[in-house]
Amino acid sequence: QLLASGGGLVQAGGSLRLSCAASGGTFSKYTMAWFRQAPGKEREFVAAISWTGTTYYADSVKGRFTISRDNVKNTVYLQMNSLKPEDTTVYYCAAGRPITSAMLRKESYANWGRGTLVTVSS
Repeated sequence: QLLASGGGLVQAGGSLRLSCAASGGTFSKYTMAWFRQAPGKEREFVAAISWTGTTYYADSVKGRFTISRDNVKNTVYLQMNSLKPEDTTVYYCAAGRPITSAMLRKESYANWGRGTLVTVSS
C-alpha cells in the first residue's frame, strides 16, 4: 500500500516536498517512482529511483526536482523546487520492478498510491 502526501498550493518559484509511505512489501527491493496526470491527459513519468539508488528524471523536471528514498522509513520523497504553473496536477507514487529500459513506463509499475494535488499559482 502506498500513501502519498505533501501536495498543496504554492506560488510559482516556490517549493514543495511530496512523500509516499509504503507498507506491506519489501520496500528496499522496489523501484519507486512519481508520475503525474492532468485531466484528460495521459499519466506521465516524473522521476524514479531504483532499489540501488539510481535516479531517473523527465526532461521537464530535471534540475528542479529531486527524488530520494529512505529504506528505514519505507518512504520515497520528491523535492520540487522552482515550481511552475505547468507543474499543477495530481501526483502519484508507484512501486514496481521494471527493467532499466522500461523505467519510465507506467505499465512497469503494479502498485499505485491515490495521488496528491499540487497547485502552482502564477
